[in-house]
Amino acid sequence: MKTRRGGPRTFDRDEAIDIAMRLFWRHGYEGVSLNDLTAAIGVAPPSLYSAFGSKAGLYRETLDRYLGLPRALQNIKSTTTLQETVEAMLHKAIDAVTDPAAERGCMISSGMIQCGPDHAELARELAERRNEMRDMIAETLGRWLDPDRAISLARYLVAVLQGLSIQARDGASRQELRQVSDEVIAGVKARGFG
Repeated sequence: MKTRRGGPRTFDRDEAIDIAMRLFWRHGYEGVSLNDLTAAIGVAPPSLYSAFGSKAGLYRETLDRYLGLPRALQNIKSTTTLQETVEAMLHKAIDAVTDPAAERGCMISSGMIQCGPDHAELARELAERRNEMRDMIAETLGRWLDPDRAISLARYLVAVLQGLSIQARDGASRQELRQVSDEVIAGVKARGFG
């Protein structure tokens, strides 16, 4: 928080989004109160509302800022086989959800899985982001599979990624999650996907 000479106190918007992102990631949307946000950011509620419109507006901006698992799933286009792609995707995801410099798990995969009726719109938006992640995976898998098989495998992989995220939040180690990914890769290969 900064004090302008002769004016009201101001804050760094980017820093505020980063602080809020860590809080939402750690505690979930409903687990973070307005008081938690204003205390951590160091502003009064009117300043927060002026900058972001609402707690939900700030949450949306943190989701836009969040890179974790979605970033991990990008840049896998250089792989040359389906099996290599699935392996790279899972390993990058595991690295993201167990990154010691970040919160454990994926903010999007585990965000607002359940919520009160007042937040149903935000929950739908998060579900849409998860669907976009599935579609991005299906598009990548489409290099080797017909559209129906690509979407089927993508749906399966998203379910696995969500499980890995929750396991990471529950304390599973990177090595333990790699064992899970080895089983998934073996299953994909056995089913004739790879």
